[in-house]
Amino acid sequence: MGSESGVHVLVVSFPPSQGNVNPLLSLAKCLASKGLLVTFCTTELIGQMMQKYNSTTNTNTITTIADGQLRFEFFSDGSNVDELKCYELDALMQHIDKNTLMQQMETVGKDSFTHLINKQANEGRPVSCIISNPFTPWALDVAAELGIPSAVLWIHSCAVYSAYYHYFHGLASFPTITQPHLPVHLPAMPVLNSDEIPSFLHPSSPYVGFRDAILGQFKNLSKAFCVLVDSFQELEHEIIESLSHHSPLKPIGPLFKSPHVANNSIRGDMWRAADDCLQWLDSKPQASVVYIAFGSNAILKEEQMEEIACGLLNTGLSFLFVVRSPPKQLLDEESGFIKEAQGKWMVVQWCPQEKVLAHPSIACFVTHCGWNSSLESLSSGVPIVALPQWGDQVTDAKFLVDVYRVGVRMGRGENDGKLASREDLERCLLQVTRGPKAEEMKRNALKLKKAVEEVVAEGGSSDRNIQAFVDEIRGMAFKSCNASYTLF
Repeated sequence: MGSESGVHVLVVSFPPSQGNVNPLLSLAKCLASKGLLVTFCTTELIGQMMQKYNSTTNTNTITTIADGQLRFEFFSDGSNVDELKCYELDALMQHIDKNTLMQQMETVGKDSFTHLINKQANEGRPVSCIISNPFTPWALDVAAELGIPSAVLWIHSCAVYSAYYHYFHGLASFPTITQPHLPVHLPAMPVLNSDEIPSFLHPSSPYVGFRDAILGQFKNLSKAFCVLVDSFQELEHEIIESLSHHSPLKPIGPLFKSPHVANNSIRGDMWRAADDCLQWLDSKPQASVVYIAFGSNAILKEEQMEEIACGLLNTGLSFLFVVRSPPKQLLDEESGFIKEAQGKWMVVQWCPQEKVLAHPSIACFVTHCGWNSSLESLSSGVPIVALPQWGDQVTDAKFLVDVYRVGVRMGRGENDGKLASREDLERCLLQVTRGPKAEEMKRNALKLKKAVEEVVAEGGSSDRNIQAFVDEIRGMAFKSCNASYTLF
């Protein structure tokens, strides 16, 4: 079988989002480094996008990581891959009805996933454990039907987990159609305004499919023997403790900082990363560049992007701007913007964000506050300017600004309906880069960076939790193997 223990873990990622792929792939690499055989699987469409820029994700490639191995498999989600593969991911996300896509996974996707698991057994590598993310509750159903132990990787913060848990079980009052501005009181957390709860839980949210999928995971959690979280004990210990009697969580993050993950070349990028941006950063003074990126799902209006671009220009600071569909003024070489910004800016469609944030020339991060980006910023000691859009981002922004005190807020999410102006950005960048308040935010960020280094190191809290999880999987696989021998 190729792994030291003979234990085979199958990790499944969905929907089509870089923010879903990255933490699951990091977990897969981490488990492989502990001596397991790990198969990372996702839909055929996402698989094709990954393979376009990452040869190591091909289905005929097996990569050795420390004492274990990592391989890839893909299954159908009911989409016509030949019809859709001509789209770039941005256009694809606009083309596909997200609610319909979630429904397809409950039928076609579930059947195809079941076939993939049976195929593993037929080829001599039966699955010992299935790990899914919050958008795949059907994976727990499949695992239960096949008698395979299952676990969940929660890819958001423990604070967001608490919000969904209390909403699902009716343990707290949330905004309603008649009371849309109701504040939310949750244990071990500051009071959340109605625009600070995960936006899928707001009655006005149009993303019903995503909300139902996540809540479906809570309905199915009794089928999982463990809930892993891509966070760390020292960051959210009070919230983790408050949930310990209801839903014990095992924080194992930040996964991307685990040694065998950080030093591994296997990536799941759906766009070509512009590595030349690192050389460009090398030419800039320390703490002199503003980094701006809004993740793989947040698509800002062109008017908003133009306000951000003009605000950056007005500050006189250098900036690295990750934008997949640049506004016209960022493309037209004859525009006054480009002429005025000459030498001070670089615009790319995708970049190796972990390396960029760790670069000494980065002064601050203008971000949508997705959890992956939040962890990457905290792990690098970089202060942030928060411009959340939807989902968990609005809750993450609340904690980054008001609890961890590592940044300032520029917006309150897409439900707010307000355009963040160039003056807003100028004001926020000034607050986060100059003066006593900026110095305090930097100190807080560096403290959390040090905490991250300690938790992922050998013997740290996250490292211990990962090892305990691996030991548990091995124990279950050993019992299952002995039970099989007893039958004969």
